[in-house]
Amino acid sequence: MRLVTATLLALTSLLGFACSSAGSSTNPSVEDAGGSADALDDPAPVFTNEERAKLKSLRYDPAPPKPDVSNAYGDVPLARAFGQKLFFDSSLSGPLLEGDNDGATGSLGVHGEAGKVSCAGCHLPQGGFVDTRSRGKQISLGALWGSRKAPTLLESGFVQLFNWGGERDSMWRQAIGVMENERELNSGRLFVAEQIHRYHRSEYEAIFGPMPPLDDEKRFPQLAPSNAGCVEKTVATGTTYVCRGKPGDHADYDAMTPADQEAVTRVTVNTAKAIAAYVRLLRCGAGRFDAWLDGDASALSRAEERGAALFVGKAKCVQCHSGPNLTDGGFHNVGLRPQVVAVAFVDKDDPGAKAGLAGALVDPLNVKGMYSDGDDGRLPASVSDSMLGAFRTPTLRCVASHPSFMHTGHFAQLSEVVAFFRKGGDAPGGYLGHGELSAIELSAREERDLVAFLQALDGPGPEAGLLAPP
Repeated sequence: MRLVTATLLALTSLLGFACSSAGSSTNPSVEDAGGSADALDDPAPVFTNEERAKLKSLRYDPAPPKPDVSNAYGDVPLARAFGQKLFFDSSLSGPLLEGDNDGATGSLGVHGEAGKVSCAGCHLPQGGFVDTRSRGKQISLGALWGSRKAPTLLESGFVQLFNWGGERDSMWRQAIGVMENERELNSGRLFVAEQIHRYHRSEYEAIFGPMPPLDDEKRFPQLAPSNAGCVEKTVATGTTYVCRGKPGDHADYDAMTPADQEAVTRVTVNTAKAIAAYVRLLRCGAGRFDAWLDGDASALSRAEERGAALFVGKAKCVQCHSGPNLTDGGFHNVGLRPQVVAVAFVDKDDPGAKAGLAGALVDPLNVKGMYSDGDDGRLPASVSDSMLGAFRTPTLRCVASHPSFMHTGHFAQLSEVVAFFRKGGDAPGGYLGHGELSAIELSAREERDLVAFLQALDGPGPEAGLLAPP
C-alpha cells in the first residue's frame, strides 16, 4: 500500500475526460438548494467589463492543435488510423502482476494473464477517455495499481509536457512510458516491436518503411507474452520483479548489438507516434458555455452565469485555468493532504514536477534526442525548487462527468474540489506541508454557482468513429 500526495492546481484536478453534458442544471435554484430557503437566493448575474473580456478569452477553439514538431507522422491519415487500431490493441501488453486482477471488480483479467491491457483499458472511450472501470474510480488497475490517476486524453494534442509531473515531453514518449511501465502495460520495447512485426507488419511498413527482421532469433531474442515485461520473483525479502526487453534490465534488450537496439527502439517509437497521431484527434468540443459566449442567452442558467463571473473574478480560477482549453499548461502545488486512494496508497512525499521535469531533461527519448523529429524548446533549461510537489494543471473541458478529481482521484464530487480551493488547500498539505493557495471567501451559494459553471463546460466529445477500432 502506498500513501497519497499532492495535487493538481487548478480548480480541479479535475482531469478532464467524460464528455456528456449530464449534470448541468437549467434550474439551479431548485436543484442546488434542494428546495430550501436558499432557493430564493437567485440574484441576477453581474459582470464587469474585465470579467467579460476574460470570459471571451476562454472561448473554445475548434481548430486542430498545431503540428507537433517532434512527430512527423502526427497528422498523417494512415498513421492516425493505425494508431487508433493500436490504441485498442491489448496484444502489446505483458502479464498482469497484481493479485487484485481477479477477473471481476473492474479488473482486465486474472493475475498472470498476458495480453489484457490496452490504452483503452484506462482511457475508456465510452467513459469520456477517463478510467470509469477500476475499483474506486480513482487510480487505475492495469498490470498493477497505478500511483496517480490516469489523466484525460481529450484536448491532449495541445499538451507539451505530459503526466501529472511532466515526466514525458511528447505524447509518443508518454505512450512508450506506458508500454514499459510494469504498473500499466508491463511490456517492453523489444516485445512491442516483435508484436508489431508479427501482427501489423504491412500496416507499419506502409507508413514507416521496411521493418528490421525481428523474427531473426540470432539477432533478436524472441519474447513470449508471458515474459514480455516484468515477471514476479520471490526473494528472501519478499516479492520483486525481474524485467525484460527494455534498456537497463541486463536481459534480452541489453544483450543485443547497439545497432539492433536502435532498430528495436525505432520501431517502438514509430508505433508510439502513430498512437499519438490518433490521440491528437480526441477533442471535447464546444459546450453550452461557448454557445452563451456566442450570444445564446438561454444556454446558461442564472447560477451558471454567476459561476462564470466568479471563475474569472472573485474565485481567481482563471489564473491557472486560462485560454480555450482552460489550463495554463503549468505545474502547481495546491497543498493536497495525502489520503487513502482506492485499495492502494501513493507516496505521501511525491515530489511531482521537481523530479518529473528533471527526468525529462535527461531522457534519451525526449524531443532533443535522436528519435525526435524536431525540438520546439518545450523543455525548460532547468527545474526550479518551486516545482517540488507541483502537478500539472488539467483542462476543465469535459470535466463534469469525471468519476473523481485531483491527480490522486480522491475527491468524488466537483463540490468537494471547489470547497478545497475555497479554503486554500489542506493545512498542512502538499509536499512537506507547502502549497501555493490562499483561502477565498465564498458563500455556500457561490460555491454551488461555481460547480454549476463547471458543469456547463462539457462538449459533445470526439466523433463516434473515434470511439472504437477502425
